[in-house]
Amino acid sequence: MATRIRLKRMGAKKNPFYRLVVADSRSPRDGRFIEEIGYYDPTKEPTVVKINEERAAYWLGTGAQPSDTARALLKKAGIISKKQVKAEEVQEVQEVEEVQEVSE
Repeated sequence: MATRIRLKRMGAKKNPFYRLVVADSRSPRDGRFIEEIGYYDPTKEPTVVKINEERAAYWLGTGAQPSDTARALLKKAGIISKKQVKAEEVQEVQEVEEVQEVSE
């Protein structure tokens, strides 16, 4: 099962509140999820980000891929370092190059 760490939108209209969840990549944005690992409230000043670092590290260790926004929040919280982000980007580029070589 391919898991993703992503945001689940909550709150009223024009008053968003997000939960950081681990979900199957095939489930809808606000649908079923495996575990809630934190929340993000952009409406407060300053913005509130609370993440259970232990559970986030566990899910990243098991291969869960964060969405772009979730990756930025995890990086801001210090769970993902800049070196890890660079390594992931390099690995993705290498995988794309390998696929292109095979298809040629």
